Amino acid sequence: MEQKLTRAHATASRLRENVERVVVGKADRIDLVLAALACRGHILLEDAPGTAKTVLARAVAGSIEDAGVSRIQCTPDLQPTDVTGLTVYDQREREFRFRSGPVFANVLLVDEINRAMPKTQSALLEAMAEQQVTVDGVTHPLPDPFFLIATQNPIEQEGTFPLPEAQLDRFFLRTSLGYPTADEELRILDEQHEHHPLATLRPVVGQGDVGALQTAIEDVYVDELLRRWIVDVVRATRSLDFVALGASVRGSLALERAVRAFAMIAGRDHAEPDDVERLFAPVILHRLVLSAEYLADEEPTPAELERMIWSRCLEAAPRPEPQWDGVRAPTR
Repeated sequence: MEQKLTRAHATASRLRENVERVVVGKADRIDLVLAALACRGHILLEDAPGTAKTVLARAVAGSIEDAGVSRIQCTPDLQPTDVTGLTVYDQREREFRFRSGPVFANVLLVDEINRAMPKTQSALLEAMAEQQVTVDGVTHPLPDPFFLIATQNPIEQEGTFPLPEAQLDRFFLRTSLGYPTADEELRILDEQHEHHPLATLRPVVGQGDVGALQTAIEDVYVDELLRRWIVDVVRATRSLDFVALGASVRGSLALERAVRAFAMIAGRDHAEPDDVERLFAPVILHRLVLSAEYLADEEPTPAELERMIWSRCLEAAPRPEPQWDGVRAPTR
């Protein structure tokens, strides 16, 4: 078990180091992406233009050897069959044949997902939840691994279609990248003076390594004390007076798997309370629906809203303070 986790940690480290060659100064965000990949989840990158959302997705795809990579540029005229594929009649063979769409890939980049019409957005629901698509009554399995990275720009709202709650709930986590520091931006200028780092990026892991990464998280120990706390903080979102719809059981499942993955990426064989606190916002907040009354009266920034929700949940479900024995299980 320990050797399995050690190999998985080494795989995650190689991926992080390779992606960092392209995406400068965002190690913590890269770890979130790797956590989603390890948990067979999907990620929504929401940020202003020019913050390397698409570059991050391409860097992750380019780091996996022989990975099938597709990109969908969402526009209002994009049709569901442009995503899933369609059945056509082959006149030579006199039979119907299925022509697969770009969703049939190991790594799928869905750029500006909120610019697609709702019916097109919904075409991705089955793929995200069940790793398959159904066209004309026939179900077609997607490749394994299947990792979807979607981006959206929260600034420009004209001509966009907000993602419905059901689809937001299918995203394992949501995060943003933010702008680099002055020194990091200067480094980016230097590195892209002659060519973009993506042009020289090479794969560092194989698909088998990704599969091992995804199975290794099952061996990460999560104490009963932490599992109870995860359930309590997620349930606390359902009783907040300014939240119309709290996180579902899918949120609890996602948070528990996320802390496993984050511990493995950090080189530990056990999860800790800090993992829950670090991952609560990216895993849970996009699953909440704020009440109309609250939105009519308040306009909090995302950072203010995050702090308020976490503090209120922490009041309802205080953080456990186990004394870790340095190996796995805490003693109370």
